[in-house]
Amino acid sequence: MTPVELSRTVLHAVRCAVEDGELSVTVPERVVVTEPGPGGCGDFATNVALQLARPAGQPPLRVAEILLPRIAGADGIRDVVVTGPGFLNISLESAADLVTGLVREIRDRGAAYGYGDALAGQGVVLRVPYEVRAEVVADAVVRIVATQGGRATVEHGEPVNLRPVPAPEDPAPLGPDASRWALLHPAPHDRPRITADHLVQRESNPLFRVRYAHARIRSLSRNAARLGFTAEPGPLHAEQQLDRGPTPTEPVHAVMATPRTIHPHTPHPLLPPLTNHPRILTAAATHRAPDRLARHLVDVADAALPFLPCVLPRGEEKPSAAHRARLALAEAAGTVLAGGLSLLGIDAPEHL
Repeated sequence: MTPVELSRTVLHAVRCAVEDGELSVTVPERVVVTEPGPGGCGDFATNVALQLARPAGQPPLRVAEILLPRIAGADGIRDVVVTGPGFLNISLESAADLVTGLVREIRDRGAAYGYGDALAGQGVVLRVPYEVRAEVVADAVVRIVATQGGRATVEHGEPVNLRPVPAPEDPAPLGPDASRWALLHPAPHDRPRITADHLVQRESNPLFRVRYAHARIRSLSRNAARLGFTAEPGPLHAEQQLDRGPTPTEPVHAVMATPRTIHPHTPHPLLPPLTNHPRILTAAATHRAPDRLARHLVDVADAALPFLPCVLPRGEEKPSAAHRARLALAEAAGTVLAGGLSLLGIDAPEHL
């Protein structure tokens, strides 16, 4: 079950509760499911009970109690738990099935994965000062707003409504990609660093990690083709070797030296960042905040890099269904990385 399918399942539960007379509300057009927050549990959570409580004239906990059995009885749902003031925390039958469904969804939608209609039909006017960072941020916002069905235009004049802290100096010497990253990655209230750190080919450089992860994934696809197999979503296999996560001071290749074991019912480390991608795009568009997308791409890369060494067969090992599934998951991460970099106006290299 993908996040989109789960959202439809929750929406169906709301509709059934209304039809059965247990809730008197207008059924919303969509329901948002996200990664559980602090104090939550399971694979996903939704605050739909809190959203419906006031129009229903009932406490959020009561609304959650009404929806719980209807969600829990749906196919693919293992358990539903109510936490806090009324959050519904949902556990799926199989983490492996969730990964497979998510990978299929990303493969089907390609670069449009995460696109939605949160700003459908809306016109957004960005009034910016004549300053390089404001111009670059506005350019990225125009692209990101379009992913949510909106249309943004850029104007110069008062009153200014998009004014990030200006760059302390001209970023042009960094080159087009590094200069855009230097201006877009920090939050708008933070002063950007225009330093050669953005050009360093090292683990400490977030832009390098993002672009390196994408280039590695593209390389894996080429090498898999030479070995005679292509990607196919499916189980990653019963017990897989994953490398430990990176640390800021280690060389990239050193990160991939010490494997650890991930068991089949453990959510894959790539699952949260890939699942969150649509929500991040919506937030970046709604809040005119490309920095949220930039930092999200770092999360995707940091989750992908330790996984990549176990994608291809090793030694005399023959390509299997598990290798095809791992390649499909890696390529899904590559799709998100390439699409996100494109929205920021930054090149996603095939080689690095």
